[in-house]
Amino acid sequence: MIASYGKEYQVIVVGAGHAGCEAALAAARIGCSTLLLTMGLDVVAMMSCNPAIGGLAKGHLVHEIDALGGEMALNIDQTAIQFRRLNTRKGPAVRASRAQADRMAYSARMKSVLESEPCLDLKQGAVISIDVGEAGVQGVKTREGLYYAAQNVVLTTGTFMRGLIHIGLEHYSGGRAGEPASEGLSDCLRDLGFKVGRLKTGTPARLSRRSIDLSKLQTQNGDDLIRGFSFLNRNLKYEQLPCYIANTNEKTHAIIRKNLHRSPLYSGIIEGIGPRYCPSIEDKVVRFPDRTSHQTFLEPEGRTSSEMYPSGMSTSLPPDVQLQFYRSMVGLEQVEIMRPGYAIEYDFVEPIQIKKSLETKKIAGLYHAGQINGTSGYEEAAAQGVMAGINAARRAKGQAPLILGRDQAYIGVMIDDLTTQPTLEPYRMFTSRSEFRLLLREDNADQRLTPLGRSVGLVSELRWQRFEIKQQNYQAGLKVLEGQRISAGQQEVVKRFKLEGLKQGLSLKELLRRPEIKIEQLCTLNDLLMNTDSEVLEQLEIAVKYEGYISRQREQVARMKNLENDPISSRIDFSAIGGLSQEVKERLQQVKPETLGQASRIQGVTPAAIAVLSVYLKRWKKDYNN
Repeated sequence: MIASYGKEYQVIVVGAGHAGCEAALAAARIGCSTLLLTMGLDVVAMMSCNPAIGGLAKGHLVHEIDALGGEMALNIDQTAIQFRRLNTRKGPAVRASRAQADRMAYSARMKSVLESEPCLDLKQGAVISIDVGEAGVQGVKTREGLYYAAQNVVLTTGTFMRGLIHIGLEHYSGGRAGEPASEGLSDCLRDLGFKVGRLKTGTPARLSRRSIDLSKLQTQNGDDLIRGFSFLNRNLKYEQLPCYIANTNEKTHAIIRKNLHRSPLYSGIIEGIGPRYCPSIEDKVVRFPDRTSHQTFLEPEGRTSSEMYPSGMSTSLPPDVQLQFYRSMVGLEQVEIMRPGYAIEYDFVEPIQIKKSLETKKIAGLYHAGQINGTSGYEEAAAQGVMAGINAARRAKGQAPLILGRDQAYIGVMIDDLTTQPTLEPYRMFTSRSEFRLLLREDNADQRLTPLGRSVGLVSELRWQRFEIKQQNYQAGLKVLEGQRISAGQQEVVKRFKLEGLKQGLSLKELLRRPEIKIEQLCTLNDLLMNTDSEVLEQLEIAVKYEGYISRQREQVARMKNLENDPISSRIDFSAIGGLSQEVKERLQQVKPETLGQASRIQGVTPAAIAVLSVYLKRWKKDYNN
């Protein structure tokens, strides 16, 4: 028997993983009465796999979440145990931040933030079905027998929908090791007409630190200068813990090859498709037979925890085999496994069934975010979560959704990819997925997105004040670079910068364009630059040195806008359009693109087909308006 809780919410979020936490906070902070339902209050924002946030492209997503007013960056800044900035010797587009986290502290802080949010209720309950009426979603029903009414529902189910854990040839139901799976919701979505698929992921064993001979391993320390993820926390100070580098060897690989018949991956038990870019150690050994060694980073899981996470060593081999191959590695000869690695299969909903707002096309007011959309990674999930929360709240208030373009954010790239391309494997963000990556850097995420976050009511007054000050400092610095000139008569300066032969003089901006000149060298020539924050100086240097490239990408964006601003009505019947192949018609009918630009990115839709579609749309709009 189902009993009503007696309270109607504007937004209900199902699942308190990284997507759910961001979605619930966004909706509540915008001012909507919000309920966050989770199967376990003790595992909010749990890092079920690697205890880290950020990395290549993922760090970009975290900065974008922060710029919009989300919580992930603030949470990792407060609970990190090591920080590193990657690709510092490469171009600015691919520089990225990564931090090791104290996983229990990360979860505890996020739970505290949720509990202190005024418009947000956090409750334990397992949702088994969605209640849908003629106008769309109406509420959710829980296994515990309660009904919660809502105008909007955001599903962030992670790996819990019909989750099945595999350890060797043994398998059992579970959403994560030690936690139950979500039963019923997946069937409910199928009954509602959604196409549901199956994916898989995995995690390594957790090793006991005290059983590892760290003296035999290479130490990897964090950066001396810690620049936080959040634009509110640019310079942090805390004691960092080292990571350690270990390597597999030929003996390790021989043990794995000998026991492949006991792996569910190679015995045909696992049906779900795994992440190609994060292969298990079994996959690495099989796919790269010529490699005699694979590197792993042993990452501490917390300041007070003995558990170590061996990055890149996910496996579903039996525990006895895991122990054998770990003990074949130098430094791990006596290692003890605290938790065995495992693979997990779970249901997801094909994301071409959602709009760019993350609202489903079939049911008004129902939003999907995170792994339910076929993505992998905390950062991808959180980025979808903040957007789903924003748009669910805006729908509750009768406002138009916030849609980010491919030229505005990696979040926009990801959502466009998900809603346009078929899901052949778990989606992971890479900088290479963006055609405008020089515009979408970590350092300028606030310039791109904080005004938008402010417009939807998610950016706090403090964040906005900091942003305005930074922009003022940037403009003042740019004015100095453009206005201050070096003349031939400044002999000391001419000699220092090797400008012998200078006749007409040049501006600091022109000097900074030279590859060998760094902006820090110019600070000695101007007091304002000397007192400018390093973060602003970095942006000024990028703006000057890459001005030509940035200008060309902006021209490309302008050309793309013509297609993106050409909407396609949901009433269009693609099967009735003459001049298109049957394959193109089927793909268009399946995706139902919202713009001509989105249609152009659907696999198999050719430029010729776009030309035909463009002509048809013009005629259709003319006839419809008449």
